[in-house]
Amino acid sequence: MPVCPTPAFFLILHLISETISFENQINTGMDYPYLHNRDFTGEFEISATRSSGPGGQNVNKVSSRIELRFNIDHSSLLSEKEKQIVRKKLRSRITDSGDLIITAQESRSQVKNKEQAIEKFYSLLNKSLTPVKRRLPTRATMASRIKRKEAKQKRSVKKNLRKNVIPED
Repeated sequence: MPVCPTPAFFLILHLISETISFENQINTGMDYPYLHNRDFTGEFEISATRSSGPGGQNVNKVSSRIELRFNIDHSSLLSEKEKQIVRKKLRSRITDSGDLIITAQESRSQVKNKEQAIEKFYSLLNKSLTPVKRRLPTRATMASRIKRKEAKQKRSVKKNLRKNVIPED
C-alpha cells in the first residue's frame, strides 16, 4: 500500500527550498549588477552580541545582534579603483582600520539578523559601486519662458492695483 505524503510534508519541503534559494541569492549577490556575482562570504567576519530592544528576558540570555565586519583594504574581490570608491562613499561607516561595520538587531532570531546583515552588506556595496548619472543640462522651452513672463506681468499688474491712488483735484 503506497504512503501518501501529507500537506505538512509539502509545506516543509517548500520552506526548505525557499531557505536554500534565499541563501544562494545572498551568497552570490544575484540582484546586484555592479558586484558581478562575486561571493564575499569568505572575506567578512560575523560575530553575535547581546541585542538591545524588545525581547523581554530573552535579550539578556541570547546573543541575537549580528555585527558584520568587512576589511576593504584586504579584499581580493575588489579592484583598487572599487576600493577607493567604497572608501569615499561609505567613509562614515568605515573605521580607522578600514573595516566596514554593519549591524542587524531588528529580529529576535540570530539567523534572521545574520541574513539581514548580509543583505545590507551586499546592497550597500552595490549602491556605492553604482555610478552616478551625470545630469544633462537642459534649456527652458519657449512655451515655459512665455508662460513665466505672462505670470510676472499679471503679478506686476496685481501689485500696481494695490497702490494708493492719489485723487486729482
